[in-house]
Amino acid sequence: MSEHPALSALRAALGDALSTRPDELEAMRADYSGLRRDGMPLAIVHARSIDDVQATLRIATEHRLPIVPRGAGTGLTGGAMGGAGELVVSTARMNRILEISPADQLAVVEPGVINAALNAALEPHGLFFAPDPASRAISTVGGNIATNAGGLLCAKYGVTREAVLGLKVVLADGSLLELGHRTVKGVTGLDLTALMIGSEGTLGVVVEATVRLLPLPTGPTATIGATFGSVVDAAAASAAITAARLRPAALELIDAAALAAIHEHLGMPAPPPGATHLLVQTDGPGALAEAETALELIGAHGGRGGLTTDPREAEHLLAVRRAFHGAMAARGQVLIEDVAVPRSALAAMFAEIERIGARHGLEIPTVGHAGDGNLHPNFVYEGDEVPEAVWQAADELFRAALELGGTLTGEHGVGTLKRQWLEEELGTPQLALQRQIKAVFDPLGIMNPGKVF
Repeated sequence: MSEHPALSALRAALGDALSTRPDELEAMRADYSGLRRDGMPLAIVHARSIDDVQATLRIATEHRLPIVPRGAGTGLTGGAMGGAGELVVSTARMNRILEISPADQLAVVEPGVINAALNAALEPHGLFFAPDPASRAISTVGGNIATNAGGLLCAKYGVTREAVLGLKVVLADGSLLELGHRTVKGVTGLDLTALMIGSEGTLGVVVEATVRLLPLPTGPTATIGATFGSVVDAAAASAAITAARLRPAALELIDAAALAAIHEHLGMPAPPPGATHLLVQTDGPGALAEAETALELIGAHGGRGGLTTDPREAEHLLAVRRAFHGAMAARGQVLIEDVAVPRSALAAMFAEIERIGARHGLEIPTVGHAGDGNLHPNFVYEGDEVPEAVWQAADELFRAALELGGTLTGEHGVGTLKRQWLEEELGTPQLALQRQIKAVFDPLGIMNPGKVF
């Protein structure tokens, strides 16, 4: 079989940055979603510079070669998986922190910088990068931007979109766009920076980001671990906390099935049957007063909890929440879902999840970023294919979220997993307009085809 004509051009332009190793190509077919693409990608480009990305996309345009941008591959919706005949462009090796400016409270980074590594570099300056997805120890800033990632702290500090000032993006034809500003304010023209954030590699490849930094909170941090007999009661308590105009840094809910699985995974004593956990953490000058008010609201909704300002105890409580994905993965294949509803509808959504699980004979362990109404129902199954009963339950779950005024995805993105439901949320006119916008940036349709749109 003759070699694809694009490969010789790519090899000449990129040298050993181009790989066709079977083991590397096989790894590109999957991400953390449990999905896998059919067929093998043509090759992978381990980009080391903006020039590498530009050269790659120029050649891809010349040969009409489909491009799949990829960071660390930690996505949960199949958005960065490479399939038959596609060229994966990995920015994972573009991992330099180019600038940290304490005076302007910003940093300039390449897309392959690991989220946690950036924060480790910022800590001596008394600053932090707010987006903190559960994958922050392994996910890249570029990937955070591609999916508009959130995390435990986003209810107070915002998601990735609020943390990005400017971007450099390579378009499908290899041209370089410089978007946004280094300034806090800037309203010249349309906000193309915001358009790129959450576009999942369908408009271009992010090759540099100027990100907004925040001062590390000062003073004590107060953390509450509370137990409820019902997930609906716990959700109602969390809604009461936000309705009282409190702004916890973290407000996390773990339902009974999830809590039992986490305790088993960590070797902890089993929680009482049906016990649901609510984690509340406040920071800043008013942390203790806010936590005491939250504790009163928890008690008024039937919860029992304790308050600590000990960092070690707080870290233990956070570690329990962060162990959720590991606990699920230890049980089998996992379909990790991501819906969001208005915070006032949180209790109703948890009740719907319980009804859907009972109707289909499924246990659906669920955790939620209760501070912003973002829930992560999980389906554990065996085998290589998601069972039909799981897809039916997921379909009902998505529709329930939409009926409650919510959305199909709060932070994971659409990828390939949720494409079939996209029109139901957006409506036909808006979806058509979004496809037209994509065509402006990518007229040949080679950027991450089959994803999102």
